[in-house]
Amino acid sequence: MLNDLRHPVRYVVLFGVLGSALLTGLVWLLGQRLQGIVLLPDQGASWYYWKLPDPTVWTRVSAWLGYALHQLASWGLIYYAQTRVRRYTTGLHPVNVIALAVNGFFIALHTVQTHLFYDGLAQDVSIFSSQGSVVLLLVVVLVMENKRRGMLLTWSAPISTEVTRLARKYHGYLFSWAAIYTFWYHPMEATSSHLIGFFYMFLLLLQSSLMFTSAHTNRWWTLMLELLVAVHGTIVAVMNSGPDGMWPMFLFGFVAIFVLTQMHGVGLGKAARWWIAAVFAVAVVTVYSWRGLPRIDEVIRIPAIEYLLAAVLALLLWAGIRVAKLMRR
Repeated sequence: MLNDLRHPVRYVVLFGVLGSALLTGLVWLLGQRLQGIVLLPDQGASWYYWKLPDPTVWTRVSAWLGYALHQLASWGLIYYAQTRVRRYTTGLHPVNVIALAVNGFFIALHTVQTHLFYDGLAQDVSIFSSQGSVVLLLVVVLVMENKRRGMLLTWSAPISTEVTRLARKYHGYLFSWAAIYTFWYHPMEATSSHLIGFFYMFLLLLQSSLMFTSAHTNRWWTLMLELLVAVHGTIVAVMNSGPDGMWPMFLFGFVAIFVLTQMHGVGLGKAARWWIAAVFAVAVVTVYSWRGLPRIDEVIRIPAIEYLLAAVLALLLWAGIRVAKLMRR
């Protein structure tokens, strides 16, 4: 075990975050040579702008084959870890080193593929599938953490232990798909929106690589990964639609989930949580006093969607477990 060689995993996380920032910088630097790519005019919210007007067999095959190999390799490593490793350590298992190397290889491969063929998976699938994969990841976390931190203000939703156990056992496969699918969905462009998104994907790939280590379940680290979607969504909204756009819906919507659910799982004292809630409320009132109080319903849209999806997902998993039991009988 690399744990015996004194490779504490906390340093791997630190260097992983720094490495993710460095990789993002390289994406920006190399992306400058993509500025001459001719693209079709933007056609609205459901249109993904960064795809070739005339794709070929090779542009499609290069993206889908790279994605498939990356996905299968990741799933294979997760299966190996679950069946052969199965215990947590403060250091790295050999499978973690392999996973880091595999993800690094496919990041390099996608970079080369972009500069040779440009197109990602976006040429063939809806933009909403990429966005939906990340939303699904966040919803599964809500279900997984329901017993520990509650669903709303420490209140735990009536989700059975069987459902929670099932979500915890197989979440790695789903999270790996969400990160890798989204990563290969986009070409390695150097726009601000792409760079922020790639940095987030690099961190998720890092988290996936650290399975069965103490860092993988560190509450502050996982909370940061959950909260980064608020940063990403807000900045992208500002860049796409300006200061008068929908950025408050993303900022306050995701932070509302933090206030209602996520901050209750990291050991913050009651006074600290009250202060955070008060600052959030003041910020909401301040922004919507300028934006218009009738639009304050924007704040509840994202939390309402996520909590509703969490209920639907828990119900579907429960129904699946019941059906499986009936079939075994």
